Amino acid sequence: MGLSQALNTAISGLRANQAALSLVSSNVANAETPGYVRKTVTQIQTVAGDSANVRITGVNRELDTYIQKQILTETSGAAYADVRSSALQNLQGVYGDPSSSATIEANFNALTGALQALSTSPDSAAARSTVINAAQSLAQQLNTTTQGIQSLRANAESAINDSVSTVNNALKQIASINTQLLGTSGNDAASASLLDQRDQYVTQVAQMMDIRVVDAGNNQINVFTNSGVQLVGSEAATLSFNAQGTITPNTLWNSDPTKSNVGSITLTFPHGGSVDLVATNAIRSGAIAGYLDLRDKTLVQAQTQVDQLAASLSSAMSDITTSGSAVTGPPAGFSVDLANVQNGNTVNFSYTDTSTGKVHNVTVVRVDDPSALPLSNNATIDPNDEVIGISFAGGAASVASQLNTALSAANVQFTSSGTTLQILDGSGSGLTPINSASTTTTVTSLTSGNAQLPLFTDNGSPYTGAITGNGSQQIGLAGRISVNTALIGDPSRLIVYNTSPLTAAGDTTRSDFILSQLTSGSFYYSPQTGIGSTNSPFKGTLLDFTQQFTSAQGQAAASAKQVASGQDVVLSTLQNKLNQSSGVNIDDEMAHLLALQNAYSANARVMSAVKDMFTSLLQSI
Repeated sequence: MGLSQALNTAISGLRANQAALSLVSSNVANAETPGYVRKTVTQIQTVAGDSANVRITGVNRELDTYIQKQILTETSGAAYADVRSSALQNLQGVYGDPSSSATIEANFNALTGALQALSTSPDSAAARSTVINAAQSLAQQLNTTTQGIQSLRANAESAINDSVSTVNNALKQIASINTQLLGTSGNDAASASLLDQRDQYVTQVAQMMDIRVVDAGNNQINVFTNSGVQLVGSEAATLSFNAQGTITPNTLWNSDPTKSNVGSITLTFPHGGSVDLVATNAIRSGAIAGYLDLRDKTLVQAQTQVDQLAASLSSAMSDITTSGSAVTGPPAGFSVDLANVQNGNTVNFSYTDTSTGKVHNVTVVRVDDPSALPLSNNATIDPNDEVIGISFAGGAASVASQLNTALSAANVQFTSSGTTLQILDGSGSGLTPINSASTTTTVTSLTSGNAQLPLFTDNGSPYTGAITGNGSQQIGLAGRISVNTALIGDPSRLIVYNTSPLTAAGDTTRSDFILSQLTSGSFYYSPQTGIGSTNSPFKGTLLDFTQQFTSAQGQAAASAKQVASGQDVVLSTLQNKLNQSSGVNIDDEMAHLLALQNAYSANARVMSAVKDMFTSLLQSI
C-alpha cells in the first residue's frame, strides 16, 4: 500500500469516527427524551485496488419492532383499564364511605329506626317529625347520588371530546411525517429523528384507541383501527364528536341518531365518506373506549340501580293490589274496577290454556302515550308476564275491545259495564278458565282509608310507573324523588289514614305498614340493574337490594383497580425491555465514546506518520 492510499484510508476512518461521535453525542443528550431511540452508524468496508477504506452508509435506529408492536397493544389496554378504574373509584366516592352517615344504606336504616320509634309512640309529634326528616334525608341522598353519577357521565363526555382532538392532531402529524419521508432513504439522521417523532404520535393514538400499524414500504405506514377502519396513510382521516352539553339520566346513546341524545364519534375519510365509530363498535380499547363504556353502560347501569331503588321505595308505600270479584257463569271469571287505574298501573289476570295445560299470567298496562305501544314483555320485571299495553282513553268499553282483539286466539272474552271490566272464560269446547284477576293501582290520597300512602313523590307528582315514548317514569327518578309536601305539612298523616271515621288515637296500622314494607316487604328488581337475570330476577327486601348493588359496585371498583395495576405492570415490563434494547445506556455510550476516541487517535496517528514520511521523502530528493 502506498502512502496516498494509507492517507485516504485514515481520512475515511476519521470521517466514520466523526459521524459515530456525532450520534454518541446525540444519544447522550437525548438519554431522558421520551420516545428517543438509540442511533448507531452503519458502516461498510470498501476496497479499491490495494486500498481498503470505510464508508458510512446510513444511520440505524436500534428498535425492537416486535416489542414496539406489543407495547402499542398494551398501551390501549392500560389506558382503558386506567380510565375505568379511576371512574369506578370516583363512583365509590359518590356512594360514600360505608362507615359514614352519608350513604343510602345509612339513611335507609335511619328511616326504619325512626319508624320503629313512631310505632312505639304514635302520638309523639317529635317522632313524626323525625320520620319526615329521615325520609327527606334518604330522598336527598338519592338525589345527590344521581347528581354524582351524572357528573361522572358528563366528565366522560368531555373527556371523549378532548381525546378526539388529541387523535386528530396525532393523525395529521403522522400523515405529515409520512409525506416528509416519502422518497427518502430513511437512513440518515434527519429521517431517523422523524421516525422517532412518528412513533410518538402513533403511541398517542394507541393511548386513545386500539390500532394496528401496517408498514407500507418506502418509510410509509398506514394506521387502522383493530376493526379495520383506516385512520391515516398518506392523508389523515378526521374524527368529529358532537358533544351534547348537559348530561341527565334521560340523555342516552342510541344506535338510531334521531333517538340518541349524547355525542357520537364520526370518522370522515380524506376523499369523502364517513362512518360512525360508536355505532359500528370500531373502538374497542384505549381511553376513548373506556369513556364510552362508562358514559353509555357502566354509569347508566349505576343510575338504573338507584332509580330502581327509588321506584321500589315509592311503589312499596303507595301501590295497592285489589282482587277482582268472582263472576259466576257461564261464562265465569272475574270483574275488576278500572276507576283508579292510572297511567302505568296494571290489570293482572291468569288463565289456563286447556289444550296445553299452560298457565298464562297477563299484565295489562295502562299506556296514555300511543308512541310507547306496543310494549315488550320486559316492560315488567316478572319473566313469566305476558305484557299488553292498552290505551284507556275510551274507557272500559274500549279496553275490553282492545283486549278481545289482542287475545282473540286465547278463547278469553272481555266485557264492560261503566268502569268495570269483566274477564271471562271462553265458550264452547275450548273453555278457558280464568284463575284470578286483580288491579294494582297507586294511592294518591293521604286519607284514603288504606294503610298505603304516597310517602314519596316524583318531584311532587305520583309515581305510577308510567311508560311513554321517551321511556319509563323510573328513568332518573332517584334524582327527582322527594317526600310528599302534603305529608311534610301535616305529619299526623303518618298515623291518620282515615278521616271518616277518624283513625283512632294510638292506631299504628299505617306506621307498622310502612315499617313492614321497608324491612320485610319482598320485591322483584329489574335485571337491567345488573343484579339478577332476565329469567331469574333478584327478589328481596329494599335493604337487600341496596346492599347488593352497593356491594357489587365495590367489587367492580376493586376488580377494575386490580386489572389496571396488572395492565400497568405489563406495559411497564415491556417498556423496560424496549428501553434495554432501544434506549440509551449512558455507561455503554461512554464505553463506545472511549473506543471512538482511541480509533480517532489511531487514525490521526496514521495521518501524522504518513505526513512525516512524505516530509522525509521530499527532503531526500
